[in-house]
Amino acid sequence: MTDLSHRHILILSAEGFEDDELYRPRQSLLDAGASVTVASPATGSISGVVYDMATGRSNPSEREIAPDVQLSDVIVAAYDALIVPGGVVNPDKLRMSEEAVQIVRQFDAAGKPVASICHGPWVLIEADIVRGRRTTGWYSVRTDLRNAGSQVLDAEVVVDGNLITSRMPSDIPAFTNAIVKALSG
Repeated sequence: MTDLSHRHILILSAEGFEDDELYRPRQSLLDAGASVTVASPATGSISGVVYDMATGRSNPSEREIAPDVQLSDVIVAAYDALIVPGGVVNPDKLRMSEEAVQIVRQFDAAGKPVASICHGPWVLIEADIVRGRRTTGWYSVRTDLRNAGSQVLDAEVVVDGNLITSRMPSDIPAFTNAIVKALSG
């Protein structure tokens, strides 16, 4: 296993994140020794949803997570990479937060890995960092990505420079591997 004990990763999340898209990459990075911080506009615990592919419905998650810091306290220089999980509600709330959008812009401007999955690329679109780059995302987000100037691919993970995007929960292993690779390079 890759040793990421010298790496510090920031996850941006609000209420309504896709459960697996936050917890699974977080746990993989923790298992590799990385330090992982969850930042949110909320002050209290936030909860996610679990998407059921068979029914097309999102159900409340049984887990909650307490953010480590609020968005206003994030210092981008303290982190090596950024993850923006999906779910429909989470990225919609984050893209309306100027602090969240500025954090994404600062990570990208610094050339640090910016990883986003499912509906998470909505925040990247709002930060205007997808123009002229290759990306992927959940089916309904792809038109938004194209309209924002991205070349959209249908692949489990797309890496374009420091930008890492994936489509859905079943892509999490490839998504997490791409993040680990970016951090170990």
